[in-house]
Amino acid sequence: MATDYYELLGVQRGADDKTIKAAYRKLAMDCHPDRHGGCTDKEAHFKALNEAYDVLKDPQKRAAYDRFGHAAFQNGANGQGPFGGAGGGGFEGFSDIFSSIFGEFMDPRAQRASAARGSDLRYDLELSLEEAYSGVEKTIAVQALAACEACNASGSRGQAAAQGCQTCGGAGKVRAQQGFFVVERTCPGCMGSGQTIADPCQACEGEGRALKTRKLNVNIPAGVDEGTRIRVAAEGEAGMRGAPPGDLYLFVHMKRHSLFGRDGTTLVAEAPITFTTAALGGCITIPGIDGERIELKIPAGIQSGETIRQRGAGMSVLNGRGRGDLMARILVERQPSSPRNSAPYWSSSATLKPVTNARPARASSGGSRMPWGASYSRPSLGVPFAQLAAPRTDAPPTAARRRCVSASNYRREATLPGRHRS
Repeated sequence: MATDYYELLGVQRGADDKTIKAAYRKLAMDCHPDRHGGCTDKEAHFKALNEAYDVLKDPQKRAAYDRFGHAAFQNGANGQGPFGGAGGGGFEGFSDIFSSIFGEFMDPRAQRASAARGSDLRYDLELSLEEAYSGVEKTIAVQALAACEACNASGSRGQAAAQGCQTCGGAGKVRAQQGFFVVERTCPGCMGSGQTIADPCQACEGEGRALKTRKLNVNIPAGVDEGTRIRVAAEGEAGMRGAPPGDLYLFVHMKRHSLFGRDGTTLVAEAPITFTTAALGGCITIPGIDGERIELKIPAGIQSGETIRQRGAGMSVLNGRGRGDLMARILVERQPSSPRNSAPYWSSSATLKPVTNARPARASSGGSRMPWGASYSRPSLGVPFAQLAAPRTDAPPTAARRRCVSASNYRREATLPGRHRS
């Protein structure tokens, strides 16, 4: 009699996955054959622990074990009940077993159905932000292969039925051996359908489909975003000779909005305010995506670049309820600056340097000689005196005084010899 898996791991039947995993690791480390010198009993116990943990860690296998016990895994049932299926009801057919395990690679019927089915189509749809917010119904034109009306998608001109393909024997595939390898490809005679038409239709050349342009009305749900894919079933290309059509996939692309940026369900907008509003606070109104006006409260002392969140004023949630938020980024407008005084007369683009000497330099006893024999006292400036007050050479030497302007816009006087101040 087999040992209960829960008792083997030393856990309760209602234990969670974390408890079962911890118990298994502890027991497996204690019973590992490498730690006991190849003991056969420990090795058998270690294999039993692995078998128990393999069943209890899988939710589906654990549910089957709780219901049927060890009988759920006998005779190859693989956790689907002691008699196959989901709890009994007879064995499946041999072909269905291969189809469920290996798919169309082992089932010829699935190969022919896949080859005859129409192809899927892609359509790129461009939407505005307002359309994505509220949802919209769009009319699109699709050019694709549709069912031929002349032969009613049968591919035959008359009433003659289709016959089995002589090239592939109705399998839809042909095989070619190249050395030790066998290459399988679609039959070129029937294009994978396994049937041929003796008298093909002239409009569709025996395919049962022809190229047409048709208009479709599609509903776009609210909340779609860039890259959202919408599947429209059975609106793709028509299958050959009445086979099922493919699907149509709409790929959404968003237009750039003049006011709002988007990040998921959150909208981002810039809100310019005056310097007075930023300093003292106040209220401003901005337009919303739904056409309503949104009132924002500006706190006093807010800085440019800070954001204010307005909940429930963003985009709609796709396949859900409610709306996202609106993030308003504050931009404080600068006050217009008053025009500065014109540059000094000695240079239209004068650049004044900071004063470097704290104390004025004392003039020499003899003074410096100017071109006409005048002397002056050197002022305390950080730039050469010649840049501040270049004397006029056309003035007579008997001129009493000369005026000059320093870097700090104070007036200083240059005195000629013999006219010193007392």
